[in-house]
Order: sequence, then structure tokens, then C-alpha cells
Amino acid sequence: MTDRVYPSAKPNGTATTAPTATAANPNAAPIKNQMYNNPNRIPYRPTPTAYHRHNRRRCSCRRCFCMCCFWTILSICIILLLAAIAGAIFYVLYHPQRPAFSISSLKISNFNLTTTTDDITHLTAKLNLTLSTKNPNKKLIYNYNTIAITALSNQVVLANGSFPGFTSSPSNITIIHSTLSMVSQVLDADSVSSLKSDLKRKAGLPVTILMDTMLVVKMDKLKSKRVGIRVTCEGIHGQTPKGKAPAVASTNNAKCKVDLRIKILKWTF
Repeated sequence: MTDRVYPSAKPNGTATTAPTATAANPNAAPIKNQMYNNPNRIPYRPTPTAYHRHNRRRCSCRRCFCMCCFWTILSICIILLLAAIAGAIFYVLYHPQRPAFSISSLKISNFNLTTTTDDITHLTAKLNLTLSTKNPNKKLIYNYNTIAITALSNQVVLANGSFPGFTSSPSNITIIHSTLSMVSQVLDADSVSSLKSDLKRKAGLPVTILMDTMLVVKMDKLKSKRVGIRVTCEGIHGQTPKGKAPAVASTNNAKCKVDLRIKILKWTF
């Protein structure tokens, strides 16, 4: 039996292969691998620069500023809440009320308008005022300083006076007598015209009484700071006296209003 001879897979003769680029040119750069498509590639992380460090510092300062603002606002809110609670407790315990004032009588003893040769008008007036003040509280004591009293007619000052300070006990009524006077006060033309016009009215001269003072409130062992008050009494009308007898002003419609005058810096409320 004869053996079969199979042809070789390689072609006859010496096989020549094409020279590679490295063999052809040893100085050529190697071909780059597909490094950007490699999933195991470590990402590039640039080193932090001065700009990044500056941004971090700015963020830190901003965070500190925000925290300071937050705690400041929170502290103010807590203080206001505690003050409101304390005020509510004080109101429930003492139920404070403002003092009440009322005009009992006003007598005009003297009222003269004199004009000199150089056309200057002087006012001389004298008024006797009687009023009462009541402390409507049951547990609060009012300590008044000296009361400054001014009588006006349409913003024209007629007379001034005062009353010494006193203490008003709970549920107490105090009667105030004061003499208001003005001697040879120079008036401008507008004031003179306003007074003469009001004197011709049937109801008489409208008079407003202003009282300014400071008071201290006492409650048990506690004591407040001095608080300014202004009392405004309106609805008073009077005639000038005819002869030596004083003219009694009408006070039936007189009403007095008490306002607190609290000074904050240079502002008065």
C-alpha cells in the first residue's frame, strides 16, 4: 500500500514579509494605543491651583457669615418672644391703665391786646385753671414730676404755668390748681388776626390746654424708668372778661387725651 503525499500549506519558496515600520524606520514614534477607550484608565485629576484655593476660602467665609446672621436673627427673635411673654404676664397681673385727666373749670381773669405806635401788638393774659387727675389702677402708683401747662388758641400761646410734682396712689383723685399768665408777649400779624377773629365768635375763644410731664410707675417692689406723657384737653371756649370779674369758660365739652412720649435716639413718639 502506497503512502499518500499531502501538499504543504506553505507556498514553495522563501516567504518574504513586509518590513514593519519600526524595522524600516527605527527613529519613528510608536503607534499610540487606544488609551482613551480603555475602561480601566485612571481619570486625569489636575492639581489644585491658587484659584481653587481662593474659591474654597471664599465659600468658607460666606458660610461663616451666613451662620452668624442666622444665630443673630434667632437670638433677636428669642429676646422679642421673651419680652412679649413678660409683657403678657405683666398685663394679666396688673392690668395697667393710663391716668385720666379732666378739666373742672377755667376762668379768664385778664386778656388784653395792646398795639403800640410802631404797630407792635402785645398780649397780656391771666387764666385760673382747675383740673383733676385720677389713677384708675389698683396696684400701680404714679409719681409725677413738675407739670408744665400751656394754654393755646389755634396754636397761639396765651399763657404758661406749672404745677409741682406729686404722687398718685391707686384709685386716687388729685385736684390741680394752677395760675397761667403771659405778660406783654409780642405777637405777629397772623396771630393777632386769628385772635381777633375768634373773639368775635359767639362761642368765644377756643382754648386748648397742654400739659407735659414725666412720671415713674411703681408696682410692688418694681420701679419703671421715667416716661414722658402729654395731656391734651380740647373743647374749651371762653369770652374775655368784662370789667373786674373773671370770665368763666365753658368746659362742658372738654375732653382730655393722654399720650405717651417715648424718646428713641432723637425721635419722639
